Amino acid sequence: MKNSPHTEKPSDSALLSLVPCPLFLIGYMASGKTTLGRALARITGRDFIDLDFYIEQRFRKKIPEIFAERGEEGFRRLESAMLREAGEFENVIISCGGGTPCHADNMEYMNSRGVTIRLEASIPVIVRRILLARGRRPIADKVPEKELPDFVKKHLAEREPFYSQARFTIASDELENVRDIDRTALGTLNLLKNT
Repeated sequence: MKNSPHTEKPSDSALLSLVPCPLFLIGYMASGKTTLGRALARITGRDFIDLDFYIEQRFRKKIPEIFAERGEEGFRRLESAMLREAGEFENVIISCGGGTPCHADNMEYMNSRGVTIRLEASIPVIVRRILLARGRRPIADKVPEKELPDFVKKHLAEREPFYSQARFTIASDELENVRDIDRTALGTLNLLKNT
């Protein structure tokens, strides 16, 4: 009996096509990078690094605390250094912060070091996810709820020149339940396998 699409494992050739370079997941905040990254790691057996969590563990502070202490510029320098540290590991999937690609030639570094995959969610989905996670996103937490859609639209437009440099783009509106997450992860692996 054939497995359903959301439980079927990719073939060995799909996994081999991913070795040994890192996969960098980029995209706007709340686009689903961590969610998809964990699913890809589970399916492929690769290690998963959420860059924000990696930074928090190294510096024993939450991202909002680091932002408050160092300002955005100081945080971005730190983030860039940690990206380069994590990016030197092989067989990893790295979920980057929403602003990571936009600073310190980080997109150039990621594209030269591994495979970049952009997650693209619609503005209404992003806004809903941001509102569900208030207090965890320093840049958006200052924005009143009714102004959030316009803020996201403007911010996305500013970041588009960086995000558009990703090698692949994956729609991520449907990363809402296990079945859809697994389907998107397997679709991502098939996309990588076929290139």
